[in-house]
Amino acid sequence: MAHVFDPESLAECARAGQELPLSERLVAVQRAALDRYPDAIDGRPLNWIFNNAGGAMGEMALLHASLSEYVLLFGSPIGTEGHSGRYRTEVWDFMLEGEMWCYTEGQAERSVYRPGDTAYLGADQAKGYRIPDHAFMLEYSRGPIPTMLPFGLLDTALSTLDTTTALRTLRAYGGGVVRSLLRGKI
Repeated sequence: MAHVFDPESLAECARAGQELPLSERLVAVQRAALDRYPDAIDGRPLNWIFNNAGGAMGEMALLHASLSEYVLLFGSPIGTEGHSGRYRTEVWDFMLEGEMWCYTEGQAERSVYRPGDTAYLGADQAKGYRIPDHAFMLEYSRGPIPTMLPFGLLDTALSTLDTTTALRTLRAYGGGVVRSLLRGKI
């Protein structure tokens, strides 16, 4: 399957606007990705949606959605922790602000990711993660994205009972998939 996005190019986009306050930097990262991928990145104002998954809560703004890839901004201004999920996809987190701590089964010392670092989660792998205070990142995933939806929605549907967030998430992802399919991208 051909992918539109390249992790190295997205890492470069994540370095945009480093000198700016966080809210402006997030827009600068979106613009850098839009400049690099004008036919794939959503250039509309960022639409932040709560995300509850794996026991962790944050917020996300979807920049691209298709059946085979997504690009989004994710983070929390107050910290959180939980399970990464175990998917058939690969996931890259390009750190923009704050810290994220991670560990895998059997790992006795945590891995710490800071601005400029990239955390990688391979297909069929899982890890525990913690944002100790606050963090924001540009996240990219490739593979069979719909297989991630149960993990991404079940906490919201069954634990928080936040149907508004579940519907907003489905609408944002579904709209992105339709836009991608209309351009001939799976």
